[in-house]
Amino acid sequence: MVVSPVALDAAVTSTDLTNADVVALDRENVFHSWSAQKSLNPMAIAGGSGSTVWDHDGNTYLDFSSQLVNTNIGHQHPKVIAAIARQATSLATVAPAAANHVRATAAAKILSHAPANMEKVFFTNGGADANENAIRMARLHTGRDKVLSRYRSYHGNTGAAIAATGDWRRIPNEYSRGHVHVFGPYLYRSEFWAETPEQETERALHHLRRVIQAEGPQSIAAILLETVPGTAGILVPTPGYLEGVRALCDEYGIVMILDEVMAGFGRTGDWFAFDAFNVTPDLITFAKGVNSGYVPVGGVIISGDIAATFDERVFPGGLTYSGHPIAAASIVASIEAFEAEDIIGNAARIGRDHLEPGLTALAAKHNVIGEIRGRGVFWALELVQDRATRLPVTPEYMGRLKAELLRLGLLPFLADNRIHVVPPAVVTPDEVKQALHIYDQALTTVKI
Repeated sequence: MVVSPVALDAAVTSTDLTNADVVALDRENVFHSWSAQKSLNPMAIAGGSGSTVWDHDGNTYLDFSSQLVNTNIGHQHPKVIAAIARQATSLATVAPAAANHVRATAAAKILSHAPANMEKVFFTNGGADANENAIRMARLHTGRDKVLSRYRSYHGNTGAAIAATGDWRRIPNEYSRGHVHVFGPYLYRSEFWAETPEQETERALHHLRRVIQAEGPQSIAAILLETVPGTAGILVPTPGYLEGVRALCDEYGIVMILDEVMAGFGRTGDWFAFDAFNVTPDLITFAKGVNSGYVPVGGVIISGDIAATFDERVFPGGLTYSGHPIAAASIVASIEAFEAEDIIGNAARIGRDHLEPGLTALAAKHNVIGEIRGRGVFWALELVQDRATRLPVTPEYMGRLKAELLRLGLLPFLADNRIHVVPPAVVTPDEVKQALHIYDQALTTVKI
């Protein structure tokens, strides 16, 4: 189908659009990610504000997906929108080699909330290329090749990032070299026959040590971990695990990269998820929550030791839009809003005082909930057919559950046999109460 410019202009500017109009135009022209194209039926979203979105037919939804767990500051935050508009009118773009005040300010703002050993920020276009460049830095810094990461993980869809990923999306995309996977702690479905968090930590660390030794420590450049694996199930690390990984990295001279793309900037109720643990990484990757995806951006926060590697040596990497000024302006405004409005504190309080007790009450009522876990505004309900066997619910059940949640006015994030409860960090107690009621209704209505 060829759509004329006049028809396109009408489609873009019309206030009389329906969901059907938008979906039809989308299906004719857009190739969607991670999808079989003919089976798609995408949701049309026309606008949003805070924790709410709406479609073209007048339906309103609580956004408890935060889209892709990235709108931490909520939809259309006025300070961020204003900063984007101001920057667009003063300097819409500039090459990354130039010195630019808003870019430098964005880096300084990020570093002000990072550990003291962090000295520089390398900007990218998103989280995948942040992980890509962190891997490159680690390899060049150490002179080694291999990267260890977990099976239950997602690190992005570029060459090394997707090879570092542990889930099924890695398998048809394994073109990068030198990637090795291990199992991390997940007590509910322990790979180590553990019965306590302490056993899970000890055995997971023993497994990691043995893999390091078997692969050859002198060949391993980095261990790349999501601080809290997100898409893989919001797997809050068991006590002592991250600290143990840090100790292994120190023992064998391995770079520790923590992927904070999803978990960072308020999602767990901290600036960075690792703030809740006694650990300092060598490289930190970020994206998503740093500006809630208002403009594509990501980056690597670099320790002084690794940054110094490239004082006299060229770093062989770069991106045309690295540190794009409009993206940088959105970062500055986002961080200033986080600070002024105590958005990080709100996420922590919502998790502690509302989501945790509310989800615990849901689990007491619904046997389909096998486990709840999370921090801040980053929670998962693991759904099972039987609590004794922990057999996951079926994809067919999850499909019916999603349809019911949407019907009741909640936009959910579902992955495998889990509901991920991931509202914006600006969510209010009343909105949480409303969402919990909807989850309760849906779980009551949809039978296994």
